[in-house]
Amino acid sequence: MANITTNITAASQDGVWKRFIAALERGINAQARVQSRRDQIEALEAKSNAELDRMGIRRDQIAYHVFKDLFYA
Repeated sequence: MANITTNITAASQDGVWKRFIAALERGINAQARVQSRRDQIEALEAKSNAELDRMGIRRDQIAYHVFKDLFYA
């Protein structure tokens, strides 16, 4: 019969939970940023070509316009 002994202290368990919660928060924040950008793209795609022209955006540049802060152009 196998016998397993663990020496996990409350302090180390606390650290595990803190890291788990921090990773969960990072994931939720990343998802919120993606959803926000997706909403921006959908809003711009719903505009007419005339509205986009007034904004200085061509229809084929909508994605670039939304994600331009991530590019080195």
